Amino acid sequence: MSISTPNAISTPNTSPTITTDALIIGFGKGGKTLAAKLSAAGRKVVVAEASADMYGGTCINIGCLPSKSLILSAEQARRDGANSTPETREAAFEAAIKEKRRVTSMLRDKNYHKLADQDNITVITGRAHFTGPHSVEIATAEGPVAVTASKIFINTGATPRIPDIPGIRTTPGVYTSTGLMDLDDMPQRLVIIGSGFIGLEFASMFADFGTAVTVLQHNAEFLPREDADVAAAIRAQLEAQGVKFLFNADTKAIAPAADGGVRLSVAVKGMTRGASQACDSTPAGTGNAHTDITGATDTATTTSPTGNPTDHATMSHVQTKPSDDGEPRFAEPAEARFCLTTDAVLVATGRTPNVEGLHLEAAGVELTERGAVKVDELLRTTAADIWALGDVNGGPQHTYISLDDYRVVWSQLSGSDRPYTVKDRKHVPSSTFLATPYSRVGLNEREAKAAGLDYVVKRLPVAAVPKAQVMRRPDGLMKAIVERNTGRILGAMLLSVESHEVINIVKLAMDLDAPASTLRDMVFTHPTIAEALNDLFA
Repeated sequence: MSISTPNAISTPNTSPTITTDALIIGFGKGGKTLAAKLSAAGRKVVVAEASADMYGGTCINIGCLPSKSLILSAEQARRDGANSTPETREAAFEAAIKEKRRVTSMLRDKNYHKLADQDNITVITGRAHFTGPHSVEIATAEGPVAVTASKIFINTGATPRIPDIPGIRTTPGVYTSTGLMDLDDMPQRLVIIGSGFIGLEFASMFADFGTAVTVLQHNAEFLPREDADVAAAIRAQLEAQGVKFLFNADTKAIAPAADGGVRLSVAVKGMTRGASQACDSTPAGTGNAHTDITGATDTATTTSPTGNPTDHATMSHVQTKPSDDGEPRFAEPAEARFCLTTDAVLVATGRTPNVEGLHLEAAGVELTERGAVKVDELLRTTAADIWALGDVNGGPQHTYISLDDYRVVWSQLSGSDRPYTVKDRKHVPSSTFLATPYSRVGLNEREAKAAGLDYVVKRLPVAAVPKAQVMRRPDGLMKAIVERNTGRILGAMLLSVESHEVINIVKLAMDLDAPASTLRDMVFTHPTIAEALNDLFA
């Protein structure tokens, strides 16, 4: 910890005490940008960060940038054929981790000094908790530091959500995305619990490195919020990479495996086998039945109806029986138990606002039902002069939203006649960095239909884009939703190389209320992926 401000007081009999204009809890994108702006305006600022490994926030340390560094390294390994043998795979993975650590270390250092070297900013490393409406105590390695601030900004981000599965917190080899991105050795087999976009990014990445990847999905529909044709194309791409999926899969327990890996007891609805066994049970009179189930190993020992222990799970029809009113009533679907063994498990079941230990009640800051800090359209909490920025306030979990949250807050602090609000935010785009990136903005067809809108669907195969052919990346599709009578762009879904760049052009057109004909007739450079918008919106 370094306290280098005239407001710092330290005596043998008292803890250091700081009085400051602004306290920012958390070194994330919104908070660090606000700190620099306040400092430039002559305000005294304290930034409290729980860990020296997190200077700069989630994105540069354990989120966007390290994951994209690894994804690019994995793509290079696939293109070069470095994922073809155990020796080359290990070398490629080792080099990728080394490069990822170099990038994050460099960015972390730059972010720290960008704030700590300013005279008006004090960076304190330690966990902060409220002791009153305008007072916070920061637990540092050297002892507690008391901070009193006129204005306080909560910017603590989010943390991985860990489901309540026996053994998930205590079994070696079970990781969140943070731990999986910092392994020294590449897992040969990986099971991912959760098939959201974070899980799919890791599935694609590790498949490119040469890992055998299995994704366990709790329900039967893949990417249920996306259009069926888009979801099918994404799934086909992942399966072409070697990723395997097990649907309706509910992980019941996790424990160490005999070979030093991880063992998962998984129940799969809609599948039957002769008998379901716990992972550690072996019925008498049967041998060990081994099979490859979606890329993992089924070591459950069961007896099939035919008496053949190697006759494994088959799909079971849902049984029906009449109800009291004579209508058919569906019984619970059959369920089979599998014991999957793997080298590593990624828990990718979402992220939750990071409020643990903040003692928000001491300041009068309330939470929503989903556990986020409750804020209004100006990001003000339920306590006066306390704001919440970024993932902790329950908004979209993107670094660029945290940055936009800074704009919302600064518009108030700078005395704007009409402050910018969350409601002014338009058309938030998103990108998922799969082998073929998927990006979207606005409504998809499913949402437009549910909203009762009159629309037309525009489609274009990426194989029809000359630049995609030149890049030898012709996989994917482009899809747009346009209001029929007005030509208004309602949304776009781009499963395409460089979609993460092109989607910003569509967003800009939507923000400016430009009709689809604007993109149809725009003059683009050639050859580019962006010029595909001419044909997509034709």
